[in-house]
Amino acid sequence: MFTGLLHWFTGRSPGGSAYEHAFVREVRPDPRVARDAGLERFILLCWVLIAVKHGLVLWAVTHYRMPFHPLIVNFPTWLFALLATAIYFRRTAAS
Repeated sequence: MFTGLLHWFTGRSPGGSAYEHAFVREVRPDPRVARDAGLERFILLCWVLIAVKHGLVLWAVTHYRMPFHPLIVNFPTWLFALLATAIYFRRTAAS
């Protein structure tokens, strides 16, 4: 808008290459990131540790008769891990 106003005040036409280069003609996104086998083994190890933690929480809540449900601790952990894993695999999925 201000560029057109400036051209109107100066009396020059906006022809030429500078005006043509002011607009985006094409966008090329980067290709998807390749999967990393080491990172996938780390994700698997994290899921195993989460399963162990879930078992320990279930045992502790029942053994010590804690006044809350074990899902209060386990569900947010599981949900966050599922979200992180889904985001990783979605970003590395084949096109």
